[in-house]
Amino acid sequence: MEYLFKFIAIWFACLFKFIAGPILGSAANYSLLEIVLVTLAGMMSSVAMVTFLGEWFKSHWSLKVSEKKFTKKNRRIVKTWQKFGPAGVAAITPLILTPIGGSIILTAFNVRRRKIMAYMLLSGFIWSLVLGGSIHWLLSIPFFDFLLR
Repeated sequence: MEYLFKFIAIWFACLFKFIAGPILGSAANYSLLEIVLVTLAGMMSSVAMVTFLGEWFKSHWSLKVSEKKFTKKNRRIVKTWQKFGPAGVAAITPLILTPIGGSIILTAFNVRRRKIMAYMLLSGFIWSLVLGGSIHWLLSIPFFDFLLR
């Protein structure tokens, strides 16, 4: 029962911030496989919710903005989109954006749901392996193990 509560807590944290999975999974003494699974489950849950709700929201609500404002943040998003497309946005989502933020951007640029899910799944899998493996490797170094005691 305790394992299930830990898993659900880490999953819930991953809904909002990707890096929570590898960090909290390592703190819970999860294996690399468990870290990848809980991180992907959390990230893809929020991606699915935002993607499907975003499509529903766009089809049922029409928001009219009288003037378009280009802020520094908006310019960066558009510049990244023009350079790298949906795969680039999905690739930087776990590191810079939240799963929700990346999904909103991809939905706003009218990327198909199937592509959003595929790109985010691949990106999440790769980054959870890299970050989870890096944290496991760092914790295997005696110096860091000594610091954590």
